[in-house]
Amino acid sequence: MKIDWAYMRNGWVSCKKAQAVFEQKNAVIDTRADARKEKIDADQAWEFLSKAARVHIGKGKKVVVFEPLPENREAILKAAMGRSGNLRAPALKVGDQIYIGFNDDLYGSL
Repeated sequence: MKIDWAYMRNGWVSCKKAQAVFEQKNAVIDTRADARKEKIDADQAWEFLSKAARVHIGKGKKVVVFEPLPENREAILKAAMGRSGNLRAPALKVGDQIYIGFNDDLYGSL
């Protein structure tokens, strides 16, 4: 599996789980960004997310899939942003799809 971009936070539980899946699937990550050092605010996140075909967001046991259309902007950002006001980690870009958060079903579909 090839991951174009991964936004990870070292030591974060969900990022550790994501890393375990990457190792299991022999994933190759082209570009890795450290979420502790590279903050992505709502405007930057929307610029990135709006270019995807679909945005898949895992929260708890639920997965929500959005089309990044202007009318969905508020709902997508509400689900994609953390309490700190930055993009949630882990976040992945695989082809034209973006995956945010960790969820077993979400990562099982990669």
